[in-house]
Amino acid sequence: MIRTSPHFVKPTPLQVVMLKVAGALLPGIAVYAYVFGAGILLQLLLATITALATEAACLKLRNYPIKPFITDGSAIVTAWLLALSLPPLSSWWMIVLATVIAIGLAKHLYGGLGQNPFNPAMIGFAVMIVSFPAQMSRWNAPLSLPNADLTPLQQFGYIFTGQLPEGLSFDTLASATPLDAMKTALMQSHSMSDILSGAIFQAGYFPSEMGWIAAAFLLGGLFLLQQRVIQWQLPVAFLATLALFSGVFHLLNPAHYSSPFFHLFSGAAMLGAFFIVTDPVTAPTTPRGRLIYAALIGLLTWLIRTYGGYPDGVAFAVIIMNIAAPFIDQYTQPAVFGRKGVAGKGGKA
Repeated sequence: MIRTSPHFVKPTPLQVVMLKVAGALLPGIAVYAYVFGAGILLQLLLATITALATEAACLKLRNYPIKPFITDGSAIVTAWLLALSLPPLSSWWMIVLATVIAIGLAKHLYGGLGQNPFNPAMIGFAVMIVSFPAQMSRWNAPLSLPNADLTPLQQFGYIFTGQLPEGLSFDTLASATPLDAMKTALMQSHSMSDILSGAIFQAGYFPSEMGWIAAAFLLGGLFLLQQRVIQWQLPVAFLATLALFSGVFHLLNPAHYSSPFFHLFSGAAMLGAFFIVTDPVTAPTTPRGRLIYAALIGLLTWLIRTYGGYPDGVAFAVIIMNIAAPFIDQYTQPAVFGRKGVAGKGGKA
């Protein structure tokens, strides 16, 4: 917010807000590229181009002026969040299709920015993981692991053509994410000590490399809090609830439930906490409503990760709670000054 006098506050322009959000993502993107390679940079570029083109096409079809909306930065932020959610070496058509769905359907089908009830990036991700589960599970190993050090050109070539240098196959580069490896091993009745002694964890994939990516997104999120771009209730309630439930069950049965540290610093927890859960369009507007909304997202994330069919539950938890946001808002409105009765319901004068 920009203060113009002791009594009036001028809203920060949307372009400035989106610029700060994009800037806050840069540390995480830099570490992500260092760990997984330059393929993520190409995914970000493809997503950005597709988002701007889809935004312009939808605005044209709706007879809206293109320049004011295409330059507000919202489409680019959606594109970046989506690119960071897909496997870094997924085929080019996947990020293009996901971005068209996010911008064209999840955003403009409902009337454009400010009218969409669901987070567009999470809708794009959810459609892809439900429609193409095999492709969405094909994550390449970090560059630090043996036989995974592809050059940027080799990664770009694989994204566009699906071809690798002679003698290499994707199976030699593939690696389960820590969340996926943990979930699969637990379903096979392995204990946590056995899982943590496995190759994927002993090689440093977690906690060092995934932990650094999460820490970079945490750093960007703290910047957004300091700039008052996001409300503290949302990331704090989400992370605290995720840590609480994972911590309680880990204490009760450490052989079967992973620790809070694992849940917070693997997967999309930090990215979700500061950049997805905090979406002002799809989240409640009241302070108490934000706490309830984000806490329930944290609980659903833990439930999906622990008992659901997907290794990371952030996207589905956010979409489910997007549905409930108007209801939460309705019943957490503060009482109207000078009126009696239940808050948010009007009451009697």
